[in-house]
Amino acid sequence: MSGNYSILVGTTGAGLFQSPDGGESWGRIRDPFPGESQIRALAVDPQSSNVVYAGSNNGIYRSEDSGGSWVKLDSPMDGLNIWSIAIDPSDSDTIFAGTSPPFLFRSKDRGKSWQKLSADIAQECAIGSPRVTAMLVDPVDGGTVWAGVEIDGVYRSRDGGDTWTHVDSGITNPDIHGMALGLGEQKTLLVSTPREIFASQDEGETFQSLAVTSSFPMPYCRWIAVKADDPQVLFAANGDAAIGNTGTIQRSTDGGKSWETRPLPVEPNSPLWNFATHPSDPELILANSVYGELYRSADGGDKWEKLKKEFTEVRALAWTPN
Repeated sequence: MSGNYSILVGTTGAGLFQSPDGGESWGRIRDPFPGESQIRALAVDPQSSNVVYAGSNNGIYRSEDSGGSWVKLDSPMDGLNIWSIAIDPSDSDTIFAGTSPPFLFRSKDRGKSWQKLSADIAQECAIGSPRVTAMLVDPVDGGTVWAGVEIDGVYRSRDGGDTWTHVDSGITNPDIHGMALGLGEQKTLLVSTPREIFASQDEGETFQSLAVTSSFPMPYCRWIAVKADDPQVLFAANGDAAIGNTGTIQRSTDGGKSWETRPLPVEPNSPLWNFATHPSDPELILANSVYGELYRSADGGDKWEKLKKEFTEVRALAWTPN
């Protein structure tokens, strides 16, 4: 894509950054974000790639120019930490958001109004307050919505978010970090937890272990991603510990049966945390370490380069074509 795309980086120490030219130059987005904004969620509209949403500790925001300028949306999420945002691929007027304390919200009018949903999520856990760390809307069946909670397992709605069911049969650890959906011959829901990756091919009725991360060079797993044009190609973001000293990128080209460590140009300064993909260029994949390093692959994960710019603690990452 030769730099004709924008990168967005959400931090918990310095707010939101945007590069309009594929990482060559960067600007910190100050208006309308308060100075100490913590950005933990970014989502690109699947129908209008110039539209991006950002979730923070002080509300939800929308950009209509690939992240160059933003407006704050009125919502009941002010005062909550927004950890995840999902947009319905078949109807991008419909947006979901997950927070900590753990609540689910839905807008049916592009964020003009919001409804708190009825999911009965645990309000306490081993880390204090659970977090809705991941949300997905099924692109084949927009009525099916997924929410992953750290620490309370997986929730599913079959009616567009009106009602929710706790579905994590087979998942041995309810500490959900990431979710992804592979649309191959058989639709596969992927779920990452600290020590294991799980998969479901029956709409979440049952899950099977796909990978025990003790078999990886580093045991801690954060995020999971699927290559946009090939559901057999999976990526896992890993590290030596939750807030550790280094990390790796694992890739599978056979749907998770086997995994390989992709070499990085330098040793990461902390665990790998997120991936960013976009269907407009499936070969372009971005990743970040939790302490601010960005990595980029232009060939589907074979080779990686480190971007020059570094940040504070990074919790959200996205890219979108200009």
